[in-house]
Amino acid sequence: MKKKNNRPVEVDIINFGRYSKWDRDNAALPEFIELTTEVVAELGVEFGMIVEIRKARNRYLDFVIEHPPFTDETGKVAPPFTGTFRVKHNPYQFFLGDTIWAPVGDKRGPWTMTILEGDEVLATKTINLI
Repeated sequence: MKKKNNRPVEVDIINFGRYSKWDRDNAALPEFIELTTEVVAELGVEFGMIVEIRKARNRYLDFVIEHPPFTDETGKVAPPFTGTFRVKHNPYQFFLGDTIWAPVGDKRGPWTMTILEGDEVLATKTINLI
């Protein structure tokens, strides 16, 4: 039986703000462009944060992206974006963010990105789309 890992996970925010377009099918992180908490809302602009995670190899962490209210393709208000990812090695860098799509107007406002282990917040950053 495998022993549960009780070591606390260490997470540092490396940078946040604007990034180059991110290819989600490629392992490479997007290129950092500008350190900022305010990003002009324009089509295709990539924003978010890059974190470095230590002492968590092979553990699964969760993320939540809370965003301004906008409707999805069914006409309902879209819930926060959520997901889980595996920390593949130590240290591990992870990009959490999004890109702006049409219509732009309903994407303006605060976008809060959070990485969690269970109920514990490991890192959080809010980017305001203006």
